[in-house]
Amino acid sequence: MTRVDVPPEMLRWACRRAGYDVGDLAARVPQLQAWVRRERLPTLRQLENLAKVTHTPLGYLFLPEPPEERLPVPDYRTVADAPRDRPSPDLLDTLYTMRRRQEWLRESLVESDAEPLAFVASARLADDPGAVGREMRRSLGLDGEWAAGVATWQDAVRELRRAIEELGVMAVINGVVGNNTYRRLSVEEFRGFALTDPYAPLIFVNGADAKSAQMFTLAHELAHIWLGREGLSGFEALLPGGTDVEDWCNQAAAELLAPEQEVRARWPEVRRTASPFEALARTFKVSPVVAARRALDLKLVDRRTFFDFYEEYVNRERRSGTKSTGGNFYNNQNTRVGELFATQVLRSAMEGRIGFKQAYDLTGLRGGSFQKYARQLGVDLP
Repeated sequence: MTRVDVPPEMLRWACRRAGYDVGDLAARVPQLQAWVRRERLPTLRQLENLAKVTHTPLGYLFLPEPPEERLPVPDYRTVADAPRDRPSPDLLDTLYTMRRRQEWLRESLVESDAEPLAFVASARLADDPGAVGREMRRSLGLDGEWAAGVATWQDAVRELRRAIEELGVMAVINGVVGNNTYRRLSVEEFRGFALTDPYAPLIFVNGADAKSAQMFTLAHELAHIWLGREGLSGFEALLPGGTDVEDWCNQAAAELLAPEQEVRARWPEVRRTASPFEALARTFKVSPVVAARRALDLKLVDRRTFFDFYEEYVNRERRSGTKSTGGNFYNNQNTRVGELFATQVLRSAMEGRIGFKQAYDLTGLRGGSFQKYARQLGVDLP
C-alpha cells in the first residue's frame, strides 16, 4: 500500500481553510492527528478523503507551502467582520462554478452569432444613478403598474428575476454550494456578486439571506452589470457603502425598486398609518425593509427610526419561520441554474454540440434528475 508524505503544515492549512481545527475532524478523518505528528503517513485514498471533507483540491495538498488564494473578482464587501484574507471554500467554489457557466454560455452565444448586450457597462460613475435606475426599470419592462400584477413582494422577487433573465442576464439565487445542502453559504461572508460580460453577464444572490434582503441584492447586482464593475458585495441592514461603486449601485437599485418621485408622492399619506413602511411596501411590492431603506435614502425618516424598524422586522421574520425549507428540488433549479442557462445547455446537448456528461457537469444535475428538469422546461430528451 503506497503512502504519501504530505507536509504537516499543508494538513493543518486544509483544515483551517475549511474552518476546522485538526481535532474537529477526528471522527471523519481518524488518523489525521497522527499524520500531523508525523507518526504515520496517509495513503492516497485517505488523502482523497481529507480533501473531500475539507473541500480542498487534492493537488493543493502536495504543494510545499499553502497557496495564496485570492478572490477572482474585486471585493466590495462592507459586512462587519467579514473575512478578507481567506475566502471560504464555499465562496470560492461558487464563484468558480458561476464563472465556468458564464464562460461556457459566452462561447456558445458567440458561436451562434449572438449580438453583445448593449446595456452591459453602458453606465459610468459620473452618470446620475437615479436616471440609470429608471433606465434599468424601463429595460426590464417594469414601468407603470407592474407591481399591481403581483400579489406579494415575494412574488415580485420571482418576477424581477424572470425579467432580468429575459433581458439576457443569468440571475442565480442559491443558498448552498450547487445542490449540496450540507454546504450552506454564509451571509456573514457575502450577500451577492456580479460577473460582467457583454454576452453572458451573471448575477448571484446568496439565497441563505433573509427573503426581505434578496430583492435588494438582486437589483444591486444588476446595477453592477449596468456599470460594468464586477465584484463581490456584502452589506449590513441594506446599507452598502464605503466605495463609490457600491454607493452608486445602491442608489441605482433603490430607484429601480421604488422611484423617488412616486415614493415622495405616496409618503404623506402612508406616514400617518400605524405601519408606514408596510403600507409603502404594498404600493411598490418590495419588502418592508426595502421600503424603510428607501425612506431613509430620501431623508423621510432618520437613521434611528430605520434601524429600530430593521432590527425588529428581521427578528420577526426569523421567528415567523420564513427561512427557506428547501422546497421542491426541481422547482429550485430555476433559481439555482436558471432557464436562460439551462435551456442553452439542453439545446447544445440535443444538437450534439456537447455530450450529456458535460451537460451534467455544467448544470450540477445527473441522469434522472437532469431529464426530469429538462421535461419541466418542456424538453423531452432521447
